[in-house]
Amino acid sequence: MRVLQLGLFLALACGFAAISIYITGLSDPFVYPGYRLTDEDTEALFSLHDTFQKCVSANGLGLKATRGADYCQTTINFPSDTIPKWKDPKTGELEALSFDFDLCEAVASWEQVRNSTTILTKEFIDSLPNGWEEYAWRRINKGIQLNRCENKTLCMEKLSLVLPETPPYFPRQFGRCAVIGNSGDLLKTKFGNEIDGYEVVIRENGAPIQNYTDYVGRKSTFRLLNRGSAKALDKVVELDEQRKEVLIIKTTIHDIMNKMIREVPIKNPVYLMLGASFGSAAKGTGLKALEFALSMCDSVDMYGFTVDPGYKEWTRYFSESRQGHTPLHGRAYYQMMECLGLIRIHSPMRADPNRVVKWVPSHHIIRAARIASEKLLRRVGAGSEDPLSVCSIIGKQVKRNLNAVSKLRKAALDHLRYVKRTTMYPLEHSPGHGSLCTVPTD
Repeated sequence: MRVLQLGLFLALACGFAAISIYITGLSDPFVYPGYRLTDEDTEALFSLHDTFQKCVSANGLGLKATRGADYCQTTINFPSDTIPKWKDPKTGELEALSFDFDLCEAVASWEQVRNSTTILTKEFIDSLPNGWEEYAWRRINKGIQLNRCENKTLCMEKLSLVLPETPPYFPRQFGRCAVIGNSGDLLKTKFGNEIDGYEVVIRENGAPIQNYTDYVGRKSTFRLLNRGSAKALDKVVELDEQRKEVLIIKTTIHDIMNKMIREVPIKNPVYLMLGASFGSAAKGTGLKALEFALSMCDSVDMYGFTVDPGYKEWTRYFSESRQGHTPLHGRAYYQMMECLGLIRIHSPMRADPNRVVKWVPSHHIIRAARIASEKLLRRVGAGSEDPLSVCSIIGKQVKRNLNAVSKLRKAALDHLRYVKRTTMYPLEHSPGHGSLCTVPTD
């Protein structure tokens, strides 16, 4: 009997061990074959961390980056004499002086953004499985009353004024772009002429130009709007003397907006933004403006975001500051972006327009680290050299304006050839962060 009991015990133990090994194999990227890191992958991640830490030390004006316990985690620390002013409205605690970030998530997510269109289109909704029932109604204010777009005609009518059939902009369509924040730091340096020299200038919300042109310039190509600013479109369009700004709404279409567009009327192009997901990112309109710029520009410079040493508290250049900003967190995240080669930061303490960001990881390191990061994060298409491997959902394209495409700059045409004329859209909150891709019908 004891022999039988011992045998049964051993059999159960072996069974549990086998199940444990199986589950570990599925969850551990070092064991599961589809996501196993090679020696080259680990070397790329170590090289990324090494150059990243050097970059933050050389360019962060006192910030320091330290590597965490794994291949991905990094901590950015402010100098100990930094005096935080922002308090959490719920806990009353002052903002921290150190912030943890995931470099793997950042490298993989921003690479996806650079290949994507970030304007919501009818093509995207039609290609998304159950796109009208599961997604479209969420982009309409009080969409819950539309009962999951059971009345599709009504949903289409509410979105029609802001929903182009196909993407109006393409990756790499523009060269040098500037994103202008609203920080009071802008009043410390006359960046106006410098800003006007960019091919594209992107502004935010209700930030005025008139009376501040010496500091923020005159040019304005796009303006990204949050919910509050979107409800005041009639006032927003007056901010641009040329009345040519393209207005990008980052939240939902309102009945108020529809009425203004029709009745004022507002003749500026108005679109909704389709954004990617950033798990640990700083939040807000500023980050979305950078995302929009990076989806269609070769290079992106940012002004009016920083809280460099000596700041007292976050202020606006044109009005009293609003509650809700976490300036140190945002500053740390933007420094991470600069040291991944995504943007270049300008501020009163970085006023040289020709400033070179030192120790930015090379394109080779970023590419290799992106491949390794996708494996660790179990991204769709991880490790593949084929750009279309990220396509979780594939649909057929509707007819394109070939004349407009043919006029694109060489970098944009080269990108279209690289992706075989496929249009990629980020899938918000998607497991594996795949893309919805529409492919040519021919």
